[in-house]
Amino acid sequence: MMNGRIFGLVGALATAALMPADAASAQSIALQDSFRIGSGSSLLCSAQPTISDRVYADMFDRGYAITCRDAAVPVGSLYALRARAGDPAARLAEARAGRATCQPGEAAEIEGLGPVQTLTCRLGNADVAYRVYLKQVGSILYAAEGLGGYDSVLRLGLRSVVADREVPGDIDVATTGAGDPVAFARVQASSLDPQRALDEAYRRNNAGNYAESAEFFAALTEGRTDPADQAEALANEALQKSNLGNYAEADALFARAADLAGGDPVNQRRLRNYRTMHLLNQGRTDDALAELDRVLAGPPASEAVQSLVLDRATAAQLTAESPGARRLGGLEGLSPEDKAQVLDGQALQLRGTALRLQGRSDEAVVMLNRALDNLVAIRGGRVAATVWMRAQILGELARIAESRRDLGEAERQHRAAVALLEGDYPASAALFSAKGRLAGFYVRTGQGDQARGLYREIVGAIASDGDSSASLRRILNPYFGLLAERGNDPEAVADFFAASQVLVRPGVAQTQAVLARELSGGSDEASRLFRQSVNLTRDIERTRVDLARLEALPNPSAAQSQYAGELRSNLTQLQQDQVATQAQLAAFPRYRAVATNAISLADLQTLLRPGEAYYKMLVAGNDAYAVFVTADSARIFRIGARPGELEQQVDALRRTITVVENGQQITYPFDLDLAHRLYGALFTPVEDGIGGITHLVFEPDGAMLRLPPNLLVMDQASIDAYRARAANPDNDGFDFRGVAWFGRERDISTAVSARAFRDVRTAPPSRATGEYLGFGQNATTQGFLQQGGTRAAGECDWSLAAWNRPISASELYTAQRAITGSVQGATDIVTGEAFTDTAIKGRENLNQYRILHFATHGLVAPPRPECPAQPALLTSFGGQDSDGLLTFSEIFDLRLDADLVVLSACDTAGRAGAEVTAAAGLTTGGDFALDGLVRAFVGAGGRIVVASHWPVPDDFNATERLISGLFAAPQGTGTSGALRLAQRVLMDDPATSHPYYWAAFAVVGDGVAPVIRPVTPAEVAMVR
Repeated sequence: MMNGRIFGLVGALATAALMPADAASAQSIALQDSFRIGSGSSLLCSAQPTISDRVYADMFDRGYAITCRDAAVPVGSLYALRARAGDPAARLAEARAGRATCQPGEAAEIEGLGPVQTLTCRLGNADVAYRVYLKQVGSILYAAEGLGGYDSVLRLGLRSVVADREVPGDIDVATTGAGDPVAFARVQASSLDPQRALDEAYRRNNAGNYAESAEFFAALTEGRTDPADQAEALANEALQKSNLGNYAEADALFARAADLAGGDPVNQRRLRNYRTMHLLNQGRTDDALAELDRVLAGPPASEAVQSLVLDRATAAQLTAESPGARRLGGLEGLSPEDKAQVLDGQALQLRGTALRLQGRSDEAVVMLNRALDNLVAIRGGRVAATVWMRAQILGELARIAESRRDLGEAERQHRAAVALLEGDYPASAALFSAKGRLAGFYVRTGQGDQARGLYREIVGAIASDGDSSASLRRILNPYFGLLAERGNDPEAVADFFAASQVLVRPGVAQTQAVLARELSGGSDEASRLFRQSVNLTRDIERTRVDLARLEALPNPSAAQSQYAGELRSNLTQLQQDQVATQAQLAAFPRYRAVATNAISLADLQTLLRPGEAYYKMLVAGNDAYAVFVTADSARIFRIGARPGELEQQVDALRRTITVVENGQQITYPFDLDLAHRLYGALFTPVEDGIGGITHLVFEPDGAMLRLPPNLLVMDQASIDAYRARAANPDNDGFDFRGVAWFGRERDISTAVSARAFRDVRTAPPSRATGEYLGFGQNATTQGFLQQGGTRAAGECDWSLAAWNRPISASELYTAQRAITGSVQGATDIVTGEAFTDTAIKGRENLNQYRILHFATHGLVAPPRPECPAQPALLTSFGGQDSDGLLTFSEIFDLRLDADLVVLSACDTAGRAGAEVTAAAGLTTGGDFALDGLVRAFVGAGGRIVVASHWPVPDDFNATERLISGLFAAPQGTGTSGALRLAQRVLMDDPATSHPYYWAAFAVVGDGVAPVIRPVTPAEVAMVR
């Protein structure tokens, strides 16, 4: 399957010969689709050309919209306006009059420009500063204007437009981290005209950024009415879904595109090629070849077109798409004949790839060379749109040459592909992919030094840009293997750790980073603005999702159409409010400092204390690795089991813990042998260092995201002793006392990324004056129904029976007594009819408690297999607006300031699912365990979350004893330590010694933080 997925990189046919936005900074920005503003460690702001603007009066006038990360709409504009059609400054003032009120500002000097005229303004609809800079150079007025919080961007952008090149320099803007590349792409797409958006959509697809590309195609679908244009956008959206593995959705989109394509020869060819890639993504090579055999209509390219040769400058000029060029006839680069010929060349390439996959290498070479010749023949090879395909063809030929052991030819082809992309697309993701293929070749042929150099380039570029993709694991897998062979070599370990940092992690990692930035604000006003911006970002996404759902209805009712109009208006207002908040946030230096997406190995080691170790898992392709780090040592090794084997072992262990059979939850005797084998695979290579570790920070990956490591078994002797006891006819096999559990002698915390661990460890503690707030023991539905309550249950709603088996509140009262005996902070417990979803959402003092404790049912798995996962906590019903559930989205909206959140409920460490994540206004995560209720409570403001990996038991009061013991630990005991002490009590009881009773809960965050912390005299005085 993975071989098939790479065809998304080949599949996009750009409609013109374009240079990329990240081309060398010396290139004329007038010839680029967009240009970067700021040369810092990551892409924070860029400028996109605008085709239509009321201030344009001359065919050579130019303008750009400035977009920045985490800002919902463009934050400013740049202009180069000629004076031949009147006073451009007056036109700018007239256009600005409806937005801002301005006064002449103080004279300003801008580096490289000298004196510039300034205007100091305030927005009309918000009390936000607005800045204007004007610079006359000959007959051209250059201008930069926008929100005052982005002043450094305006200045540097103006310098770039005047110089007609990307001017390097630092920018100073506020960021929250709540956005992501997809959200940034959406803002960029909305600021472009359709043709440029189409070009950029193809470009991002070619780079492997499928989700970002989909945002540009979505913008095109919304803005185009011509059926052929819609067919093009739908076909591309379908390809993105296929590249992401959503095959059923891709099939539906392809069908819609086919209905609209008609007899257009270009669209017919595009559909043929994209469906072929879709089939190859699924490993269906026979079907792919059959698709390519379909006969399509359409004229061949004319001789005149074939003989036309464009040099690079002319090609760039044709595709610069300046407003003047459009008015002169809209030169758009390639004609329909060109496009048909390029697509036919691509079809030859796809046929060659399919033949290679079938092992028919001789036929594949012939077909690939034909494809290469055809693509080079189009305008003498001067069309940059074909460069991606030609580089991919060279890569395919290199694979075949290597399979024939013609290593010299393989290296030559790989190098040719790299050189081709370096010439036309420097510093692009496609170039990094080509370098990754060459580096992989070097690994396989024993040329380790060359491989390491190329891989370091790739990792450094991706780390500095701040973006990553799921395909990186495949590209970097040989690198991880190469470094793992060097074991304890410090340089190799550091390189391995750096490379692992650029891979996609669970969404809760991003959420923890956002929370850490909020907590570090240093002032109540800064924290308020930060939180407001994050919430507005989520509101924008939720509104956008609702609006897209309504706009997709084939025959909306009048009420639905009216509601859609209201949503559009709300969306515009939310976007304006959000970007205004971001501009205000820039006044606080802490939020102008951009936290990096990764930390170095040395940075991690400075965080670790004596007796601590950080164990990071990494699953890449068909291999699994680990990094074991202490304050003064680090090593890497290959885990002794493949990812598939780990999945099987974890599934098998979970089946002996709890499994549903015939509607009943069953527990079998725990498989000690398998737990010992899994321990050996994970920890034997570092067993010499484990003995002295008292606190292990465990960062799981793959299958281990679903299993806490505390139940692994360390030695065979304890298994033999168990078997001897179990051989007694009177023994039921459930007495596991004496087993050498991995978590018996050491505290274990779960981290979702090294950065997240750093963020949580360095975050300031809660400022809440209250100590404990507990919720639980929901009211049954009897009172709800007696009061006339009704509920229209859908197919994916839970039966009311779920509310009629409430969990006892006794563990809440036990915890309250333990806390009251240790500290002076206020405590409260809410149960019965007061414990409703509406009451919790309406409560304004949740952030006044440092510990929140929920003892209720967790509804994580869907009620039916065909329903989406919608994690929620069960509450009492609370009136007309109540559904008796505190949902993922509702939890995320709560306002907490909690050191600890305890979820004493079933399977609360599970995932959320894409639909629920999107409904909560989040654009990342949802595919991993821990992305469900754990992420929601972190988003609400919880530093540490204690959550369960499976349904927790009611038998033997096990869960109550465990959670109560968590609070009974001596004052100052770390959360992981307190949990371990409580677990040991259950381990030593024959009735609860099975891991089902004691091992479910994991501490997500920094477990060193205490459950009950010492209270200062000042805090006591505040309570009194």
